[in-house]
Formats: sequence, structure tokens, C-alpha cells
Amino acid sequence: MNEKSWDDLQLFLAVAREGGLSPAARVTGRSPATLGRRMLALERSLGRELFNRHDRGYALTADARALLAELTGVEAQISRATATSDGPDLPLVKISAGSWTTLALMPRIAEIAGDPADTRLRFVMNEAQLDIAHREVVIGIRNSRPTEPGLAGRKLARVDFVPYAAKGAPDRWIKVVADTPSARWLDKSVGTDAICEVTAPRNSLDLALQGVGMALLPTFVGDALPRLQRRGDPVAELSHDRWLATHDDDRHLPHVRRVIDRLCDLLLPRNGLDRAEPGN
Repeated sequence: MNEKSWDDLQLFLAVAREGGLSPAARVTGRSPATLGRRMLALERSLGRELFNRHDRGYALTADARALLAELTGVEAQISRATATSDGPDLPLVKISAGSWTTLALMPRIAEIAGDPADTRLRFVMNEAQLDIAHREVVIGIRNSRPTEPGLAGRKLARVDFVPYAAKGAPDRWIKVVADTPSARWLDKSVGTDAICEVTAPRNSLDLALQGVGMALLPTFVGDALPRLQRRGDPVAELSHDRWLATHDDDRHLPHVRRVIDRLCDLLLPRNGLDRAEPGN
């Protein structure tokens, strides 16, 4: 394989993982037009159609999914052979987590990246589970044990959700309208009897801090804020274990291993993020 063909395959990986030319352009530094030409040239050289092109992006064909799986293994081998912490180009590790986990980890970013920094981090805040197998992210903080083939998981701390409010705030819920376990519990338990509704979980915390009403928060968030007080016991049906998930091929890469170890230092019960641990 010559240098140009490998470059085209790396661009294919970006388009396949990002789902289209414009998002791939942002991570590769190539223009969408250039990427489009290179993908067409790659299809012609391989004699296979790789994408179903439509207005919403580039959907992978069966041939493309097979190529993606094959290249993912090759890419991991190359990363293991070339990974280094020397020089200005630090290795990138993409981490996905829900709103509360991301909020809690942000103040500890320097600890996760290293001091001095030996890793470049990209946090992807998303309540849904992103595809680690296809390298949408390298590390995912999840609410359940990973079960997909090829993924490795490490159990973290137990998560509890409790109602919180500022002193003097009314005993009425701030309802979150979203597709998360805690939001679904609020919808079932509170219905329309809420003081207000928000669509982003983080906004319920903002309003609780302003004394608007009660927010349902993970204890590691609520207990860490002196302005908030518990207004009840943990909601039993929302309690769950949290897991760190990564690809089995990636977890032994030196830069990924460093980030995993640092996240576990923060998220395991022995020291953790002030109190307990999060979920969505």
C-alpha cells in the first residue's frame, strides 16, 4: 500500500466516523470538496461503493462497514507502534459522558490530561452511548456494563439520585424533559405538576441554585454544592453502577492507559469526585 492510498483510507475513516463531509472536514483540516473527490477516487480504486449519499450525510454501505472494521484493527496496531508522549503533537483521546459526569470532570481536566499535559482530550457530552467499536470515542463513561463484542469495561462507583433545593426554595419539582432515566422518572412521578420545565439536565441545576424549586441530581453533584440541601432520600429505581468502557485494542495504548488510570482515580469510590458518582 503506497502513502497516498493509506492517506485516502485515513480520510475514509474520518468520513465514516463523523457521518459526512462537513464534520469530517473539521477534524481532518481538508475541505468538504476535497474529501468528496478523495472518497470518489477511493471507491473507484477499490471497485466498491462505500457510501449512500444523501442530504443528511454519508451513510455506510455493507462494503464500507466491512472496510471500517478491517481498518480499525490496522489503525490500532499503527497507534501502538507509534504512540509517544514526546513532541508538540500530543495523542488525542475522545471521552464521552452524560451531562452530570462531564460537569463534574471539567474542574479536574488538568489531572486527567497530565501535569505537564501528555494527552490532548476531547470531551463529547452526550446522553446516548456513542459507538466505541467504530471509534466515535475512545473512552465512554456509561450507566451500565458494556456488552458489545470487543469492548472492555471497568466498574466504577455506585450512583444515587436525590432531590436538592436551595434553602427556602418551594417543594416543587423542576422537571427535565429529555430521554434519560432520571427525566423519565420525573415525567412518571411529577407529570405536569412542576414549577417549570427544561430540556437540558444542566439547566435544572442552574434553576435549583437560583431557588426556583427542586432538582433531581446525582449526589456527587448536589452534595458538592453548599447552596443546595437534600430534600429527600435517594430514588431507589435510579440507583445504578457506573462503568468505564473502551475498546479492547485501545486500552493497552500508553496514552489511553494513562487517561483510564486517571479517570479511575477520580471516579472510583476510594476518593472520587467529592461524594458519590453520576449517571444521566
